[in-house]
Amino acid sequence: MEPFADLTMNSARLQGKSLGKLAAPSLLNDYYTNLLQCSCNGVIALALGSSVFLWNSETRALLGHLDPNPPGGRPRGQSQSICSLCWSRDGRTLSMGTRRGQIQLWDVEHEKNVSCVPFHLSAVRALSWKQQLLSSGSDLGHIHHHDPRAPTLLSGAVVQQGGVCSLQWSPTEDHLASGSTEGFLHVWANGIASSQLPIITMKQPSSVKAMGWCPWQRNTIATGGGWTDGQLRIWDVQSGTGVTSVNTNSQICSLQWAEKNRRLLTGHGLPDHHITCWSWTGPGLRLNYQLTGHSHRVLHLALNPDGSQMFSAGADQVFHMWDVSSSVCL
Repeated sequence: MEPFADLTMNSARLQGKSLGKLAAPSLLNDYYTNLLQCSCNGVIALALGSSVFLWNSETRALLGHLDPNPPGGRPRGQSQSICSLCWSRDGRTLSMGTRRGQIQLWDVEHEKNVSCVPFHLSAVRALSWKQQLLSSGSDLGHIHHHDPRAPTLLSGAVVQQGGVCSLQWSPTEDHLASGSTEGFLHVWANGIASSQLPIITMKQPSSVKAMGWCPWQRNTIATGGGWTDGQLRIWDVQSGTGVTSVNTNSQICSLQWAEKNRRLLTGHGLPDHHITCWSWTGPGLRLNYQLTGHSHRVLHLALNPDGSQMFSAGADQVFHMWDVSSSVCL
């Protein structure tokens, strides 16, 4: 199937809040990747194999694709598999992290690679922008900061315990959270000195892959546990303590806060491969509804700019669109 080909007519009747089902061939079934992002302009970037495809979520039109491995650029069998994606805040630049430790910056409007840096010695699993500063995390636990405008390659670097599998600047951009394959959630202050230590560290029994700052509650972050854990946790990063948690009885692969309706969305693996919508208005998390349609684990979630639609990409190589505009519990 071609990327983003419509599969709706070939599937069973769409249920509940599903708006469509599209093809995502060659989507890598790797828990430790971050391959789906929606820009502030509503453009979806989805890494399929060694290319990134761009799709307009408003017009539902395929815009083209970016190839970090131009024809003749590398010998056969040495292509750069993509591990992570992140849009700049203005939606003009897309950063890509590869399995070989390279970071590429693309001018999307002109489909031009404007920067290519061999930044890390291992796979770049996570990326996050803070204005003009790009932070990246690797399998070896190195977190690098790079200002594309600066003449030097590195603006700063730190090292955490365990490989980096999630990375995100806070909405206020004064803290950086990094998730570890060894179960550590580190929070770093605004500085980028190489001698810097995390201001606080929290621990869960499995990798901190699904992770996200709450957009409306300062100093609050959510994390999801892997298949040996399955706990959805809310943390207070000031005190380093857990606020609340709930056992989902499932691997949590992805996580997104939906600010419009004050909801938390989680994508799951075994046993049901569903998406769950939670509300957190009191002391605990409450399950609102679940969305079904994927036949394998839901690896990636993204929201459109106004928060009315959610997009999911799964190990079944299917891309779903969902209506999450209603605050009504189903």
